[in-house]
Amino acid sequence: MGDYFLPVRALHMACAGLSIAGFVLRWIWMLTNSRLLTARATKIVPHIVDTLLLASAVALVAIIGFGPNAAWLSAKIAGLVVYIVLGTLALKRGRTKGARAVFGVLAIAAFAFIASVARTHDPLGFLHAIA
Repeated sequence: MGDYFLPVRALHMACAGLSIAGFVLRWIWMLTNSRLLTARATKIVPHIVDTLLLASAVALVAIIGFGPNAAWLSAKIAGLVVYIVLGTLALKRGRTKGARAVFGVLAIAAFAFIASVARTHDPLGFLHAIA
């Protein structure tokens, strides 16, 4: 299994980059009323990327084990839930463009938190510097 760690991690990181880039692009398109937001690829590609991202995350947990990594992995999962809720509010469910703009910034901050937890293996991620 150890032979798979580096390629699976590379896939996971690439998908994470594509996922946040796609979110930011769709958020900007929503804020600017772009017709590109309704394109077929815009509706399909994020689901493919996010499915690969989740599948690679599950594979990484299978490789490294959850138990000894429970604290920081749990922080990533909690951050993911927050990111999904904020992202939904930013792209669709926010009542006004102003609210959607704020939720978008908060979603990006949540993603940055998740990335910092992954990088440091510290459940506080970049919040550790504040605490």
